[in-house]
Amino acid sequence: MPNDTLTITDNRTGRQYDVPVSDDTIRAMDLRQIKVKDDDFGLMTYDPAFMNTAACRSAITFIDGERGILRYRGYPIEELADRASFLEVAYLLAEGELPNGEQLDKWTGDIRYHTYVHTNLIKFLGGFRYDAHPMGMLLGVVGALSTFYPDAKDLQNPENRYIQRVRLMAKLPTLAAFVFRHSRGLPYEFPRNDLDYIGNYVNMTFSIGGQHRPNPVLQRALEILLILHADHEQNCSTSAVRAVGSSGVDPFSAISAGIAALYGPLHGGANEAVLRMLDEIGDKKNIPAFIAKVKSGEGRLMGFGHRVYKSYDPRAKLIKRVADEVFEQTGLNPKLEIAVELERIALEDEYFIKRKLYPNVDFYSGLIYQAMGYPTEYFTVLFALGRMPGWLAQWEEMLQDKEQKIARPRQIYTGADQRAFVPIESR
Repeated sequence: MPNDTLTITDNRTGRQYDVPVSDDTIRAMDLRQIKVKDDDFGLMTYDPAFMNTAACRSAITFIDGERGILRYRGYPIEELADRASFLEVAYLLAEGELPNGEQLDKWTGDIRYHTYVHTNLIKFLGGFRYDAHPMGMLLGVVGALSTFYPDAKDLQNPENRYIQRVRLMAKLPTLAAFVFRHSRGLPYEFPRNDLDYIGNYVNMTFSIGGQHRPNPVLQRALEILLILHADHEQNCSTSAVRAVGSSGVDPFSAISAGIAALYGPLHGGANEAVLRMLDEIGDKKNIPAFIAKVKSGEGRLMGFGHRVYKSYDPRAKLIKRVADEVFEQTGLNPKLEIAVELERIALEDEYFIKRKLYPNVDFYSGLIYQAMGYPTEYFTVLFALGRMPGWLAQWEEMLQDKEQKIARPRQIYTGADQRAFVPIESR
């Protein structure tokens, strides 16, 4: 008997089954042969929230949560954040290799060419209330893009898919900046294609009367944050992009599903929760009392712990360094002192160590965004801006995977058995 099998004994029938093991997994469909009667449906797995189910094979992102490792296409996140540009990382995620000079020039040039959006989208944005949430606006305008590019439905054409990926990479910063301006009642600042990707976005966001003096330290800090958010395996929003994309819909609609998932406070809104927690603490002297409330179950330590990482989130280490560089430029935020002290105490406390609660990517990112001038409700838009390359790479990979079909999870039915209909006069 080969070693790469799992032998299952069904104690209901006494039968044994040999199930192949590949990459430390078994195929769920192999369990369907396990039946009590020939006309049974067969065995299924029950896995709420997909805690231990692999829905795809992917060559894009590797995570080892126990050891705190994150790699894009094999490259450690630390090296990419230190040495690569955001567009280099976006190319890497999509194409599998870092671009050479010629490839990067073409990729950058293609994106620069597509930064403008149709003026009808400006009218569309104008329909939102002045106090509309930025993520709700972004969700609407990205979804609306599908009506402007009907050619995007031709998913069988690789060149056409490339153009749609370029359009999304190019237009999302423009739309994100327009959303920012709409919330403040400011006129829209149009793309300047003499600027680089990050510089153009920052200029569209903050320029007043065409005047904006860029801070290279803050712009590079923003670029690093976007790189750190570029992909993170099969998270909620990426799974949404894949599931909706599996129906054969255009990429604008599939990406809208990712934005909708990211909108949720359990996914993209965690850094907002960190700032609210720091406001609640108010002062360093209140930290011990707050920690005591957390231990007693009366409070929650936001920005610590992660579904995947059971050690220090590698992105959090990089973000802490970025925070130091940003606050050298902007001056210290009182919340930073609370955050640093809170982290120090938590990392020395046996209660948090035993539970493997370490700072995650959200713990410092909100403080950095706030120091850069972005309001709390806008943080998740920045998250979406960073995550776009990963969503697009995962969408492309899903389409190329011959094993993938339209997503359709099973269920365990717990409702009533067959019942006779009762006429309304007898109910």
